[in-house]
Amino acid sequence: FSMIIEIDNLVKRYGDFLALNHFNLQVREGEVLGLLGPNGSGKSTAINCMLSLLSFDKGTIKLFGNKMTPTSYEIKQKIDVVPQDIAVFEELTVYDNVDYFCGLYVADKKKRKLLIEEVISLVGLEEFKGFYPKQLSGGLKRRLNIACGIAHKPQLIFLDEPTVAVDPQSRNKILDSIKKLNQQGATIVYTTHYMEEVEILCDQIVIMDQGQVIAKGTKEELKDMVRSTENLVIDIPLLPDTAIEFIKSLPQVLETAYDKERLTITAKKMKEILLPVLSYLEDEHIAFTKIHTGEATLNDVFLEITGKELRD
Repeated sequence: FSMIIEIDNLVKRYGDFLALNHFNLQVREGEVLGLLGPNGSGKSTAINCMLSLLSFDKGTIKLFGNKMTPTSYEIKQKIDVVPQDIAVFEELTVYDNVDYFCGLYVADKKKRKLLIEEVISLVGLEEFKGFYPKQLSGGLKRRLNIACGIAHKPQLIFLDEPTVAVDPQSRNKILDSIKKLNQQGATIVYTTHYMEEVEILCDQIVIMDQGQVIAKGTKEELKDMVRSTENLVIDIPLLPDTAIEFIKSLPQVLETAYDKERLTITAKKMKEILLPVLSYLEDEHIAFTKIHTGEATLNDVFLEITGKELRD
């Protein structure tokens, strides 16, 4: 497979602030790449440099094997960006919105009509063709936003948090349509705050922080990097704050969360915390109903590598 994106030693400064610090990235044809990082890690800057919307100080960017510049119109024809902010025309219907954006790339009306019908069905807006954006729910509007971006079948698609604040039904529809696009041959760069989406969609994952790639690989490879962490999950109907403080103070504990009567402890060596935790619960007469251990999740990986929650 050929390389669709090749970024070598990219440096971008804003005054004294180093937004991209020798950033490298390779994406092969047909891959779905998850680009993750806490807010302010440089994801948007990297994407804007790739699209030649921002100049940079050092390094090279090649898309489809050619150097990307602001005037690389042939390359730009093959790319689309679906921004996080909804960018559709309020005075046009769903159908006319898609028609307008597709028309920027496809002049032939017959061909365009087929593409529009196909993308409207792909994102599940068949029943809403005559609706105006203001008549749509947030989730449907976001699906329209995606349809406008992908109707002309770009070969490389950048999706920036396409499921932010949408209902579960729309979210599933969006994820399904992204999978289908990829099956049809599109290469996709996907940024999100939802780890479960990365699990479902992405072949490769790159975690950025402070303008650098700090980890990359498949989800299995990333989980292997932190196989040292495990989760202990205990169902406890009532857990006082003092107990949480005690557990947090144990040397091997990385993180604790107590939600919906369930205590989750992420720790380096489960064997070393199991006994102290259970003894403490017994001594304090704190009743628990169920206990089990689990392997690290991608969220644990992210937390261990960046020291931050992805949704901070």
